[in-house]
Amino acid sequence: MKPASHPVLSCDEARRLEEKLFAGDEAREWPAMGRAGRAVAAAVLDDFEEIGGFPAGGRVLVLAGKGHNGGDALLAAQAILEKFPAARADVLLVFGERAPRPLALRAYRQLSHAARGRVALTKVTAPPAAKGRGRKAAPPPEAGRGYDLCLDGIFGFQFRPPVDAAVKALLAQVNGMDIRLRAAVDLPSGLGGEADKVDRDALFRADFTYATGVVKSPVIDSSNAAAVGRLRYLDLGFFDAKPVSSRLNVLTPAILRPLAGLRAAESDKRTYGHLLVVGGSRSYPGAVLMSVLAALRSGAGLVTAFVPESLAAAFAARAPEAMWVGCPETPHGGLALEGQRLLQSRVGRATALAIGPGLGQEPETFTLVKEIVKSATVPLVLDADALQADIVRTGKAPRILTPHRGEFMRILAGGDFREFQQKSGAVVVLKGRLTGITQHEQGYYSLFGGPVLARGGSGDLLAGIIGTQLAQTPHDPLLAACRGTVWHGRAADLLARTHGQVAVQTTQLLDFLPVALHASE
Repeated sequence: MKPASHPVLSCDEARRLEEKLFAGDEAREWPAMGRAGRAVAAAVLDDFEEIGGFPAGGRVLVLAGKGHNGGDALLAAQAILEKFPAARADVLLVFGERAPRPLALRAYRQLSHAARGRVALTKVTAPPAAKGRGRKAAPPPEAGRGYDLCLDGIFGFQFRPPVDAAVKALLAQVNGMDIRLRAAVDLPSGLGGEADKVDRDALFRADFTYATGVVKSPVIDSSNAAAVGRLRYLDLGFFDAKPVSSRLNVLTPAILRPLAGLRAAESDKRTYGHLLVVGGSRSYPGAVLMSVLAALRSGAGLVTAFVPESLAAAFAARAPEAMWVGCPETPHGGLALEGQRLLQSRVGRATALAIGPGLGQEPETFTLVKEIVKSATVPLVLDADALQADIVRTGKAPRILTPHRGEFMRILAGGDFREFQQKSGAVVVLKGRLTGITQHEQGYYSLFGGPVLARGGSGDLLAGIIGTQLAQTPHDPLLAACRGTVWHGRAADLLARTHGQVAVQTTQLLDFLPVALHASE
């Protein structure tokens, strides 16, 4: 089953798509601009919740260029000011009052009318008429004061570098201002389709980039991460009528909808998968417990946990819904090879395995894990310390690998991993700012989650959630990996919006799994 997703397009591909959709007809473009503006406003206000919410008397700086991005930014400001009657906006028409194209000018007039008396216009001198004539950009209004929000709509995806000197100076000044949240509309000003011509010193530096309608490839490029910040995709319905195939895609919340529906009346615990979790050590006892808790909270019908025997009783008291099996231990508290027969006797009852959380790095434990992976006949998730080059290449069972960047480099050191992945069909979930999921030549990005996940145990929860999805859809590891990653990320977003990014515990994410499901509707 193909995961619910939309394509990542180059700037040229996005331009051709919009030409097909709108054919330059302003009667069709204006409603789309309205949808984009409202979507940006709603997303910005959601993300503002991570830092306490947009203030009632908030101050907004709008950087508007000539085209549609400027119009989107202006209409987003309108939606925010309509919701917050005491808020104000300063509008910078970067190329002058006569420069905006008809729809951008219409957006400015609509904003001024809707928030009469709360919108101030700052004038900027016109662009140079010929090469060699410089111009000096006027400073943003009240540059010494801070803003709560800056909406960047200077350039759209049709921009081609370089940025002229005046705009470059303006961007440098804005980047240095005191602004609580910097939002780029579609893509940060200064980025374009020609990556080798991008001037890194002439980019708007966003906290969030809101890709409107289509995710363009420059915002996915890791070399642009410092300017893009966190990436959000705002679906405007461009792909509703006709899907577009692409090698790279962004996952949408629709992937969670099957989980949010009613379960069959005649189902029982065996209907919803049996996950066997293997991990834990005296050095890292909490990791495997978190994976088991995540599996239980994400809908597994049955969970068996194979852990060092010294941990089993305490863990059973903490999570009695799971079946805890104590394994013989090494002198240092890891899983001993002696437990292989006990573990093999249980594997046949499971529909999927999750191996690695808290495992430790004892050679004897690695030998045990390698033997289990070698003989496995059910699909498995390999996480954390199980992500060793020789282990991931062992056996023939379908598998999902969940490395962060360092673990991925460790796997690569074992040889031609690309060839192995192509031959084995292994699914790789590469965790990071944008979590990428790949199988064969297909790639998917999850844009959910954020810095709230930058704490120990986040990956252990993800392993348990993905493991549960795999136990329920053992025939489709790619779907399991994509669905589990999106669910984990959306729960993280909700956690951060409710409690902020800082003063939380990793396991609080589990409380937001049910809310994340309903939010996908």
